[in-house]
Amino acid sequence: MSKNRTGAFVGGMLLGTAIGAIGGLLFAPRTGRQTRQTLKKSAEALPELAEDLATSVGLHADRLSTTAVRSWGETLDRLRDAIAAGVEASQEEHQVLSRSDTQIQSPVNDRVL
Repeated sequence: MSKNRTGAFVGGMLLGTAIGAIGGLLFAPRTGRQTRQTLKKSAEALPELAEDLATSVGLHADRLSTTAVRSWGETLDRLRDAIAAGVEASQEEHQVLSRSDTQIQSPVNDRVL
């Protein structure tokens, strides 16, 4: 769960940085030409920023996938163990009931004969 929060934090931080940079550029006391040049440079850097963000999201998705697969495997193992224990208990109970049934039928058969 903390890995998921870390990914969300990093993504939010990158998005906040981009929005802050754009807002700062728009409201900075510069000439229009300087602002346009700065915006152009920032726009040129956006593909690299997007690639970094995509890489980061991909890494976090891989980690989350690995964690999910491991958790599923552990859950499946516990389920198999529970089923095996249930089958074993059922077989033992069946044997106990079978013995009880034979013991009950034996005296009845003795009386009939």
